[in-house]
Amino acid sequence: MQTERPFPHPTPAPGGRGASSARGFTVMEILVVLVILGVLTAAVTLAIAGAGGERALTREAERAQALITYACERAELSGLDIGLSFTRGGYRFSRLDHDVWAPYRGDELRPRSWPANLSAVLTRDGQRVALAAQFPDKPQLLCYASGELTPFRIELALPDLDRRYRLDGTADGQVALAGIDVRAH
Repeated sequence: MQTERPFPHPTPAPGGRGASSARGFTVMEILVVLVILGVLTAAVTLAIAGAGGERALTREAERAQALITYACERAELSGLDIGLSFTRGGYRFSRLDHDVWAPYRGDELRPRSWPANLSAVLTRDGQRVALAAQFPDKPQLLCYASGELTPFRIELALPDLDRRYRLDGTADGQVALAGIDVRAH
């Protein structure tokens, strides 16, 4: 009587190799794949980070334009002047309260901080205005109750980006935003 074996012998694979001769990847092949994946990951990370910086700069410039425009409209509707002050780290809006400029808190005109590494250059009447670390006692710009605005220009940039933004405020209360390609200059 013939007994069956619980595990049959492996049958040879086509081409004459047996199952016992099947091989996996060598260490060198695995290392090559890991290096390729690492290079691809670095390239994607750099592309996303660069685009993220440009998006942050665009968002900040658009926000500043919208808030300055809003402040000027609010000044005209309320009949009260609104001040605008800049520092190296951000900007804030303020109102005259008993001969003292008091910053707005907790609403749309609350103080704003620039993103890290953003540089801002403010000019008024063609002259550069030095931006300090702390807010000045009196605002550098005013949105008047009459609808007028102190004319100004502020340029916003991030290092290593080929694009910057310029906000131009005109005496009639308009604030224009323009993107500037640095490579073209």
